[in-house]
Amino acid sequence: MRTHTDARDLRHHGDAEVRDADLTDLAVNVRAGTPPAWLRERIAGSLAGVAAYPDGRAARAAIARRHGLPVERVLLTAGAAEAFVLLARALTVRHPLVVHPQFTEPEAALRDAGHEVTRLLLREENGFRLDPAAVPDAADLVMIGNPTNPTSVLHPAADIAELARPGRLLVVDEAFMDAVPDEPEALAARTDVPGLVVLRSLTKTWGLAGLRIGYVLAEPETVEALERAQPLWPVSTPALAAAEACMEPAALKEAEQAAHLLATERAHLLAGLAEFEEVRVVAAAEAPFVLVHVRRGAEVRERLRGLGFAARRGDTFPGLGPGWLRLAVRDRVTTNRFLQALDQALAMVGD
Repeated sequence: MRTHTDARDLRHHGDAEVRDADLTDLAVNVRAGTPPAWLRERIAGSLAGVAAYPDGRAARAAIARRHGLPVERVLLTAGAAEAFVLLARALTVRHPLVVHPQFTEPEAALRDAGHEVTRLLLREENGFRLDPAAVPDAADLVMIGNPTNPTSVLHPAADIAELARPGRLLVVDEAFMDAVPDEPEALAARTDVPGLVVLRSLTKTWGLAGLRIGYVLAEPETVEALERAQPLWPVSTPALAAAEACMEPAALKEAEQAAHLLATERAHLLAGLAEFEEVRVVAAAEAPFVLVHVRRGAEVRERLRGLGFAARRGDTFPGLGPGWLRLAVRDRVTTNRFLQALDQALAMVGD
């Protein structure tokens, strides 16, 4: 347990790996082939109303119904990234702790707001799994992803709920939870966990990274505090239309089907990676990506770029080094092409 001392680029994200490059994208975790045509049509149809100021009531109500919560527990945000900034700036905390390796934007937002951040580094030898007893009682804000980016580990909901304490905010980033079939470890609908704040994003499953839409589920007092820190009309009319559409029963069914297909495609990727002696895989993967350690990983990543594939570097995640790569799960044809390229890249580095 320690406060941050390294100089990692916490603002490096997967999109930087493919910007201005014609590469097969394994670096960004947005589902391929999205948004679907029906969702694009709904978004386009909303443009007829952009002369009016955005009204988020219908989208907020739809999200509340989807999770079985009162609307007072829902806050719409311009992506989950805005929620991290709001949490860092709007709430009074003295001892924030971030469980790593995980998405780095929460810590970056806390640091930018002037907070001194403590890190709890989960270890590969323990499968990057959370031990609730390792979180000190003094932490009054704890941030954890579930399933976690980049490890792809899905922590038991009971273990995360065990972190709840009087006077503590427990922030759970569930941006990838809708990619897990049946969402068995979700906390989004829970109202019995004190101080619980759950963040969700529509970016990943629905391919809406450019639209910026997410939401917060929390106690009404927390929602009110975060809302006061938002600018007026923070979510655009097209984003609101997308949020409402993605909460409809047909959309939820489509997302569930996509989650099951993803699990099949991930198993194929993991099986292929297991054939390489130079590759060590975090096998308990449950998200739309896998984390691997590769001998001379930084060189392999550059070789892969030369062969037309972008992988997410791992060394910007606290707790990981340059040998780590995060790979998005793609369709079987793309995966097979990647595995062939990986074989070539490893051979080149081994020469």
